Amino acid sequence: MAKGILFVLSGPSGVGKGTVCSALREKLPDLVYSVSATTRNPRLGEENGVNYFFKTREQFTAMMEQDQLLEYAEYVGNYYGTPRDFVEQTLANGNDIFLEIEVQGALQVKEKFPEGVFIFLLPPS
Repeated sequence: MAKGILFVLSGPSGVGKGTVCSALREKLPDLVYSVSATTRNPRLGEENGVNYFFKTREQFTAMMEQDQLLEYAEYVGNYYGTPRDFVEQTLANGNDIFLEIEVQGALQVKEKFPEGVFIFLLPPS
């Protein structure tokens, strides 16, 4: 079985990453969209493992210390990151996976997965 391809979309806030991801999901339904881990509380209707992997601060810190995240950042008092196992298992199963992350996170992923396809989205002006 061939290994999947890691695609990473990054760019400045508000550039349209979410719009591009929505269009890709419609056109490529077999493309796996990465689920991030976070320490923030779930919002109404969000499901663990679907929208996010919801973690306590202690669990997330342990993941950071054990190199279980491809990238992570703190934003407005909560941690967000990409679980390494989820990405590696998806790729090993022969499935392509898509990450939509901020620029600093993409640089962290590039250090660990230089063979990935990295796409930087720029605003029109």
